[in-house]
Amino acid sequence: MEMTVQLTIDCSDPQRMVIFWAEALGYVPEPPPAGHATWRAYWAALGVSETELPAGAGDLPESITDPAGRGPRVWFQQVPELKAAKNRWHFDLKVGGGRDVPLDVRVQRVEATVERLVKAGATVLRIKDEPDLGLYAAALRDPEGNEFDVV
Repeated sequence: MEMTVQLTIDCSDPQRMVIFWAEALGYVPEPPPAGHATWRAYWAALGVSETELPAGAGDLPESITDPAGRGPRVWFQQVPELKAAKNRWHFDLKVGGGRDVPLDVRVQRVEATVERLVKAGATVLRIKDEPDLGLYAAALRDPEGNEFDVV
């Protein structure tokens, strides 16, 4: 039995999340299936009624995919409620290269990624700088407040 994995993230602004997380993960916005100008047109062709779709849903991509085809598809599902509590799970963006890479190199990699993601809309929550333990990491929030780490 074949299985694929999709990660679904509830949010209020799917297009904003697509732009941010495509940048963060190195993914690309997922184009609509062949023969359809938009995802909304595709869903309409499948018989999804207009009453099931929020205004603007599917007019622009609401999902991202790994261009290398290794990672899961990520769909940003528009929901009416706002995020209310800390995530029970989060992304770890492992950019440092692991413990085999010298700490100063890992620090540079993490800092460069944090700077790039802050420009894209992230907020730094805290930096964990513990050189005695060989650790340098950053905790951030995406544009809708979801926590993630850069390690």
